Amino acid sequence: MRPTGILYRARTASFLLLFAVLLPYAPVHASDEYGINEPRLDLPGLIRELEESNSEIKAARQRWEAAKAVVPQVQTLPDPKVQFGYQRMPMMEPLQGAMYGVGQEIPFPGKLRLKGEVAQREADRIEQEYRAVRLRLIARLKEAYFDLHFIHQAIEIVERNKILLMQFEKTAKSRYAVGQAAQQDVFRAQLEISRVLDRLAVLDQQKESLHAAINRLLNQPPDGPLGTPGEIQVTMVTLPLSKLNQRAEDFSPILQASAKGVERGEQAAALARREFYPDFDVSALGLRNDRINENGYQVMLGIRLPLYYATKQRQAVKQALAETTEAQESFTNTRQDLLFRVKDDFVQAQRAERLVTILRDAIIPQATLALRASQSGYGVGKVDFLTLLNSLLTLQESELELHGEMVAHEKALARLEEVTGGPLTNSGSLPPGDGARMVGVAERITEGALRP
Repeated sequence: MRPTGILYRARTASFLLLFAVLLPYAPVHASDEYGINEPRLDLPGLIRELEESNSEIKAARQRWEAAKAVVPQVQTLPDPKVQFGYQRMPMMEPLQGAMYGVGQEIPFPGKLRLKGEVAQREADRIEQEYRAVRLRLIARLKEAYFDLHFIHQAIEIVERNKILLMQFEKTAKSRYAVGQAAQQDVFRAQLEISRVLDRLAVLDQQKESLHAAINRLLNQPPDGPLGTPGEIQVTMVTLPLSKLNQRAEDFSPILQASAKGVERGEQAAALARREFYPDFDVSALGLRNDRINENGYQVMLGIRLPLYYATKQRQAVKQALAETTEAQESFTNTRQDLLFRVKDDFVQAQRAERLVTILRDAIIPQATLALRASQSGYGVGKVDFLTLLNSLLTLQESELELHGEMVAHEKALARLEEVTGGPLTNSGSLPPGDGARMVGVAERITEGALRP
């Protein structure tokens, strides 16, 4: 009777093991375990909230508005002067009476226009900086959102495997009780359960940190409620690298801001040269002689002479030329950095696409079959517990790697959109670019023909 009891217990243990192995692979969602009432996060809605609420975006927008308001100010003549006075001059026919008049400073022709050009280029540069800030923060929001999606997926996978490991522990204890397994199987299962609990604690901390990061971008309290990210789909990159480089040169606000800085330097140098020419001061006075009860007038023209041109105007030209050269070098450096970022993000997206395909279509199905074979073998005593455990951990790491590569792909696309000026899937929504002007600036800098 004893062998029969042992056989019955072994079959029961094998059945329980098979049931325990298959049960956790039924569809389970982390939201069922964590925050069942949490709303689904909508990425387009988060982006709209970011644009409406983020303080950095609003501050950049106000800097642009302030810069635009400077343009009409510097293009306007200086405020006129109204003059009043009284004079008394002892003469053969004494002159005594009131004086009144107006005066107006008139800059040399062309100066106001050049001041307006400098201010307009500066406003254009700040506008592009505002657009760059907006795209940068949208990219950071997307990256945090995709990281949060990965954390939720990782919690779901690890929670599922925790349940499976607990069933493994029970089965190992049952097999050990009937002499079909070693006690180390039980200890190893308990060890892996402890490691899973440790991993879940780390993931929970990372989830809370990402919640705080997203709320900070949305100008919300860091400990405010957020929600659960929705599913993501890998969006294949259809544009070749050459097209992405061209988009970056035509539409990147970072590069356009640098190009506007070069143009501003050119206009500032031209204005500095124009300062060698004098300004004028015109005034007209009315005179009244109370002695003889007669009125007169006086018209005067003053000229401001650039007498100290060696230490003032000439040095201003030197300053403007140096600033223009600095802007040229900054443009070249920005362009090189931009093209590097495009290439780097492009190859990262390509790598992620290939790995997602391999993991989804080959590695994970193979790891799943290997786990099932290990389950069956362990149930009949043909496979040891370590092999079963390694099969489970291999599948777990493969699933985590799949979601990690999906997230890495979408983050690379978010960074590409940041440096190329907008969404890659809808070129019609790109902001108006100044590609032709920037190409001209780049060519002139490259050929050494750019002279303020």
